[in-house]
Amino acid sequence: MTSSSSPSGLRWGIFGAARIARALIPAIRRNGGTVDIVGVRDPSSERARRFAQEWDIGRIGTYQDVVDAEIDAVYNPLPNDLHLPWSAAAMRAGKHALTEKPLSLNAQQAQQFAEVAAETGRVSLEAFAYRFQPHVDRLRQIVQGGEIGTLKHYQGLYGFTLSNPDDFRWHPEMGGGALFDVGCYTVNLMRLLLGEPHSAQAKIRWSAGGVDVGLSGSLDYGEALASVGCGFDWSGPARLVLYGTSGNLEMQHPFESNNQKPVTLRLGEREETFAPSNGYTLMVEHFQRAARGEEALRYPPDDAVKQARVLDALFASARSGQSVTL
Repeated sequence: MTSSSSPSGLRWGIFGAARIARALIPAIRRNGGTVDIVGVRDPSSERARRFAQEWDIGRIGTYQDVVDAEIDAVYNPLPNDLHLPWSAAAMRAGKHALTEKPLSLNAQQAQQFAEVAAETGRVSLEAFAYRFQPHVDRLRQIVQGGEIGTLKHYQGLYGFTLSNPDDFRWHPEMGGGALFDVGCYTVNLMRLLLGEPHSAQAKIRWSAGGVDVGLSGSLDYGEALASVGCGFDWSGPARLVLYGTSGNLEMQHPFESNNQKPVTLRLGEREETFAPSNGYTLMVEHFQRAARGEEALRYPPDDAVKQARVLDALFASARSGQSVTL
């Protein structure tokens, strides 16, 4: 069990000043935590100063300063290739680690995360905030409860237009590409609803720089099939479609982590609406309780290893042109 700055919150440090951190800082503070330090490549930069001033963070330092700080937990939203080295360093220094998705660049790295968490006794969680939303609990209830019969087909689509040519997501060595950025959501929800697939096939449209601009994948569950699609040159909302032996389900924005407007699930001819909800706040609340030993981690490190194996299989299939067994 770790110490905390208040009965309910932890003392946090953040690696980097990424845009996604702007969602986590309010969630930490709503749950009684404090953000004590932000670590950046250049602590003297104007960007770092503005970020710390905007969010009233008293200390700016380097990534190593975050590792060395007297805090309880870190949040790591750095480019994907920096997830393992800095989150592992933090855990070895006694901090719990909430790391942005994808947790790692491959299953081997995900296994290293799991081993470091086991060795240090620290909590390691892949930050899929959407999983904590009420509509995801309802989706699992519908499928597991047989409300559409036996699930036979899953379809998950998630894409957007990435127009900034300087974004790290265009660089393969930094873990760029559409599957790591948005396609991982479609795979993650598939696994929540169906479990682990038997095999994977995929086709990829590659950028000139070597990242996946678009991916279409098919995953075999024996009695059910799943299809996932993602891209950096799409328009339109993310979408989920489920077909069962006695019904079907459709939903737009299923991967929303902080829905500002109600989201609607269509179950056959019936609609169910979910009020605006903040998955980041719910995720941080759970993470802090797990860090204090008050409840079991809902998604332990082994789940991230299984997630990475599916992503590995999709990439391997696209490169080989063959189906890949998991």
